[in-house]
Amino acid sequence: MLTYEFERVSMSENVMDLIFVHGMYLNGSSWQPWLEKARALGFLATAPSWPFHEGEPQALRRNVDPSLGKLRFREVVDYYKRLIDSLPMRPNLIGHSIGGLVVQKLLNEGYAKAGVAISSAPPQGIISFSPHFLRANFPHANPLAGNKPVFMTPQRLHYTFCNTMGRESSNWAFDKYVVPESRNVPRSTLTKQGKINFRAQHAPLLLIAGDADHLTPLSMIKKNAKAYEDSAGILEFKIFKGRSHFICNQDGWEEVADFALDWLKAN
Repeated sequence: MLTYEFERVSMSENVMDLIFVHGMYLNGSSWQPWLEKARALGFLATAPSWPFHEGEPQALRRNVDPSLGKLRFREVVDYYKRLIDSLPMRPNLIGHSIGGLVVQKLLNEGYAKAGVAISSAPPQGIISFSPHFLRANFPHANPLAGNKPVFMTPQRLHYTFCNTMGRESSNWAFDKYVVPESRNVPRSTLTKQGKINFRAQHAPLLLIAGDADHLTPLSMIKKNAKAYEDSAGILEFKIFKGRSHFICNQDGWEEVADFALDWLKAN
């Protein structure tokens, strides 16, 4: 079993807490603009990196931790559970992509006060037959590729994450944010590790989708939202037009961040 230590974050019971959860091929640095905005609004916010993802992206691309390839979705979720259990109260959560599914999972198990899942990866049983989805996801989910870490390329980033952006902007995003990844994180979401009990009572949940997303298509996010029982708790759904999977960092991210943070304060 993989183990990974995190830096304890000191929180005050009198301050609304917020944890950002990044997705695949990124780390906590991708949330820096959101952190600044959240803190300006009075949130005591943090954006820890998954196990084996801590550090400068450029350095992580040069020196890959040999344990990265063994990382599974369960270990990512357990990492955040241990962090949350160290806090004086349940926090708000905002997650993107697989991080969005982490948020869904943590809400499902009572680990959050409220949550926002942006371009969320599909829970077990939620599927898409979109050609874009299959093309974008196969390289890292390929069952024949073994357990070696998978590397994003500038070309694939442009198709999977940044398809609404120019190549120059996409290449800049690659240099600044992209890290190596474990194939076993998305693979394991296809098992019970990625299961959501859509009937269970949950804290308020907002699902956000971009209408031009190749990696997690809008139609699949709609299926995800509709799977929840109406009686399970507050669930809202918001679509942002012209947004790719890089919705949290592409031009116009401020509109998404303002909506998500205002929603958390209201709930």
